[in-house]
Amino acid sequence: MNILWDPDPSAIERYRFALGPDTQALDSSGMVTRAIHDNTQVEQVIIGSDVPLDQACQLAEGARLERPELGVILLRTRVDVTALSQALRAGVREVVSADDHTAIAEALRRSRDLTSRLIGHASGGTVREGRVVTVFSAKGGVGKTTLSTNTAVHLAHSGLKTLLVDLDLSFGDVAISLQLVPAQSVFDAVSMSGNLDDQALASIVVTHEESGLHVLCAPNDPGDADRIPVPTITEILKVARRSYDYVIVDTPPSFTEHVLAAVDLSDSLILIATLDIPAVKNLRVAIDTLDMIGSPKDSRIIVLNRADAKVGLRAEDVEAAIKAPIAVNIPNSLTVPASVNRGVAIVLDEPKAPVATSIKELVDSHIRVARADDTPAGLNGSADGATPSARKSLFRGRK
Repeated sequence: MNILWDPDPSAIERYRFALGPDTQALDSSGMVTRAIHDNTQVEQVIIGSDVPLDQACQLAEGARLERPELGVILLRTRVDVTALSQALRAGVREVVSADDHTAIAEALRRSRDLTSRLIGHASGGTVREGRVVTVFSAKGGVGKTTLSTNTAVHLAHSGLKTLLVDLDLSFGDVAISLQLVPAQSVFDAVSMSGNLDDQALASIVVTHEESGLHVLCAPNDPGDADRIPVPTITEILKVARRSYDYVIVDTPPSFTEHVLAAVDLSDSLILIATLDIPAVKNLRVAIDTLDMIGSPKDSRIIVLNRADAKVGLRAEDVEAAIKAPIAVNIPNSLTVPASVNRGVAIVLDEPKAPVATSIKELVDSHIRVARADDTPAGLNGSADGATPSARKSLFRGRK
């Protein structure tokens, strides 16, 4: 969670895109100090350009003693050597021009990374967090949910404790795609906000019996989507990261505040396109948007779905348009809609089919490769050396 300290009430909207949705605006030093003291979820404080330098440095010095892992970023209309030196001596991590929103987003990302390392060091380095992977496309109908479900099922079937979160809060199809009938959904986490833990999260997920995958489904009522605060999504993903080896997030085809919160916490971002002009154009726009908010380029995995369709476009044309390489080409197949209609994951139903092989290549070569210690882990994140089949049975038995 971020705090923006700025006396200007319009500042939160001015910086919203750079700071992300999980940001609370406060207008006085006293309120910021109390928030830092009372709420351990506050990890970054961004101090606006209208706050006097002396007050900003005083807060940074106090935070350095009470919360050394807390990141403090100072925004200035003009960055001069004197202000920079004074701020850094006080414990401010970075001083950034208030007009450069891309630089603000990048500074915030670097500060978050440092905070995570400091928290891990303070706990003795024994906390082993899972990876959050968000699957996104700015256009509907490209196979995003099918890729999300099969990616998650393959990870879970490999013995890795995996959670699939349906973040398409209005029209999510994860449950129906896996033939699940959930009693709870993401909406049930709202009443637990601020107190969500491993057990609370476990109480609102449903298990996909064939793979052992845990699923947090979208609400049945589309009207509930507007009643789910962004901080609730952030809390879910942070708790899930401590409880699971992998958290796969399926998303709607737009950059909602909930999606931006997931992107902000993601270790990897799978971007999908198909061989049609609207999909390629929307992917280019999505990439530009991610660049603007400071999302790291090396976390992105470009997937071309239905890559062998004969429609007058080639994979090379897509790469030229988006100015980025395609990591995996997934072929077109009539078995995919058939498996979706039956509610069966194709990686289990036809594991040797070209589509299933491509999805497994995506997982094994581009998602799991980023984590060298990819041994199935228990609830507290400690590896126990069990075989994949044994771990899968253990996870299923917990539900």
